[in-house]
Amino acid sequence: MMKILVCVKQVPDSESPIEIDDAHQWIRVDDRASYRMNRYDEYALEEAVLIREAFVDVTVDAISVGPPHTATTLKKSLEKGADNGIHVLIEGNGYCPPLLVAACIADFARQNGYDLIFTGVMAEDDMQCQTGPLIAARLGIPCAVSVMKESINTKNTAITVDCELEGGISETIILPIPSLLTIQSGINRPRYPSLSSVLRAKEQALIQLSPDPSFLPVATERLVSISYPEQLLKGTIIEGTPEEKAEKLLGILHEKSLL
Repeated sequence: MMKILVCVKQVPDSESPIEIDDAHQWIRVDDRASYRMNRYDEYALEEAVLIREAFVDVTVDAISVGPPHTATTLKKSLEKGADNGIHVLIEGNGYCPPLLVAACIADFARQNGYDLIFTGVMAEDDMQCQTGPLIAARLGIPCAVSVMKESINTKNTAITVDCELEGGISETIILPIPSLLTIQSGINRPRYPSLSSVLRAKEQALIQLSPDPSFLPVATERLVSISYPEQLLKGTIIEGTPEEKAEKLLGILHEKSLL
């Protein structure tokens, strides 16, 4: 039997209104805030489901660390093919350091003996690329990043991966199992959930856990503040009749020495 754990993260939907809270510590969480699964994690989940379809006796679990509203993303994982959803519940809606997330996931993975652990190559909101390698380090297992292709040997004892490097270069690595892979986008095409999967996910309960304080690391970083990007350019709307607009436009162009 092979067990695969896929780490998924809930991120703010960039197409919904995003406001910074009054303390400038994180985004404001209210009825207008909308969340979804990190797109890079969708590729990791799809790759795990493809392995389950290609081999016999494979289970795929999805895990996420976060506040109560994270459950909606785990439900989406069930719709997309995960067998189980594990929610490590933490209080508060603020910044959660990668080391804390990695410690929670590594503790669960250690107790449940997974053969493969997949994460997305990065999270869309902070783009730190740290959680996957930190999980591997805490578990003492090998790790490959930016994986574009994978192949498991017939004995399920090793996995061969092609990793994306800079400049269009790739490298091929053979890793023993258990190991951890961070999955790059483009490795597959994430599926749309079927109606039967949506109905199954709706009825299936999530496994909810609380982090074990004895396994949590000492905080090594602190979020000082977040802010909106500085506006460097802005447009000017010219009012008036066509003649007035043309005259004002000529004045602006002359002022900038463009005419």
